[in-house]
Amino acid sequence: MSGAFNIGLALLDRQLLDSEGRRCGKVDDVALEGAPGGPLEIVAILSGSAVLRRRAPIAGRLASLFGGDGRVRVPWDEVVEFGAHVKLRKTASEYGLGRGDDRLKTFIAKIPGKDR
Repeated sequence: MSGAFNIGLALLDRQLLDSEGRRCGKVDDVALEGAPGGPLEIVAILSGSAVLRRRAPIAGRLASLFGGDGRVRVPWDEVVEFGAHVKLRKTASEYGLGRGDDRLKTFIAKIPGKDR
C-alpha cells in the first residue's frame, strides 16, 4: 500500500478486523518513520488502552478497566486492506488483540436481548 492520504481520516479510530472477521479493537495511533524534511512511512498501527490514554485520557482509563492496560503494535505489512475498517492478516489472538472483549463475554452473555 503506497501513496498519499490523510492518516487521521483514513486510519485513526477505525475498527480492526482480524482474518476471521472478528472485531478486535480500534486503531488508536500509528507509528511513523522518516527523516526530517523527507517522506513519512507508516511502519505500524498501535492499539490498546495504554495508547488510547495519550489521545483520550478518560476513554483510555475506562478501556483499561475492561481490557487491561495493554499496548499492541501491529506491523503495517500485516494490514491487508483499510477503508471503513482495517483488515488484518492474522487472528486477533496471534496479535494479542481483543482481550477486553474476551473479558466481557461472561457479562455480555447475561444481557437480555443481546442477540438482536
